Amino acid sequence: MSTRHPSRTEREQLQLFRALPGDLAPRDAQDLMAYPFFSLAKTHRTTPIDFRMNEIAIRVEAVAEHGMATIWDADVLIWAASQIVEARDAGLRTSRLMAARPREILTYTGRGTGARDYHRLKAALDRLQSTTVATSLRQISERRMHRFSWINEWTERADAHGNADGIDLIVPDWFYRAVLDDALVLTIDRGYFALTGGVERWLYRIVRKHAGRQSTGWRFEFQHLHLKSASLSPFKRFAFELRDIVRRQSLPGYRLLIERDTGGRELLAFARTKLSTDGRGQHVNAHVLSGTDRHVPSGTGRTCYQEPESSDSPNETAACGDSNSESNDSESNSSVVERGRDGENSRDGAS
Repeated sequence: MSTRHPSRTEREQLQLFRALPGDLAPRDAQDLMAYPFFSLAKTHRTTPIDFRMNEIAIRVEAVAEHGMATIWDADVLIWAASQIVEARDAGLRTSRLMAARPREILTYTGRGTGARDYHRLKAALDRLQSTTVATSLRQISERRMHRFSWINEWTERADAHGNADGIDLIVPDWFYRAVLDDALVLTIDRGYFALTGGVERWLYRIVRKHAGRQSTGWRFEFQHLHLKSASLSPFKRFAFELRDIVRRQSLPGYRLLIERDTGGRELLAFARTKLSTDGRGQHVNAHVLSGTDRHVPSGTGRTCYQEPESSDSPNETAACGDSNSESNDSESNSSVVERGRDGENSRDGAS
């Protein structure tokens, strides 16, 4: 834990962050949604993530004392990103140095505010500070790696009586600049914070990034998603979790469907659920993802698939639109994908 404290001028500036509205939609960086930067398990992980996709390389390392930062710890970064963006949009001067009361962060991310929650927050800050990331992402043109921790340092403040009074933290320049770049910012549904599974949270990030690109949704092979997640779970277990998420339809704002291609490989298809009910007069899509193998009248000029209300298991069928499965090749190293298809382990952190 750092002993550095911000100056009085810095404190006056940081107070502006706490005056911002707390009910604005949280934001996140697209790069953090698309690539494996965090452990998806609540158990202590020290096995590095070693991920390579075309010209992008990511290496995430943890120390034995704290373990790797988890996808739940990343909620702190979502809070930090929201504060930076809201301050910028309000015309305020932003900074990598931020101050907050623990209750603000915990409430924003849908956590409790008791002593146990506060201790968990401090443990998350320790993991974010001790986990190191080396990546060529956003450095591709220079062909060099950038190494950083998710939090450069953090300080627990106390009042005159020694009671915890707040937290100061400094986010890394890599993260700060990515947030300030509008091309790297997406809003996320607050229902995201209620997702309890690591794979479930990670999948929401992937779906959020890709599903808005085209009206017919997006598709990924199960094997490709497994490699992209850097999960330590065996593929069979990972695939079981995907099917369960599809069965429960738990991702806020999106509809999921399982398909099979001509080679028999499982695909996860997903699209936004509100394409046909947009209240702002935007284009109404005549197709919706569902789960039957027959066409039914949709009330539009074309047809759609309709989901049986009594279904209790994942549905496997073809959805409307092109499969766009080329995304699996364009977003991964082909040799890694082929090796994964044969059922072999890929590399540390992705097996």
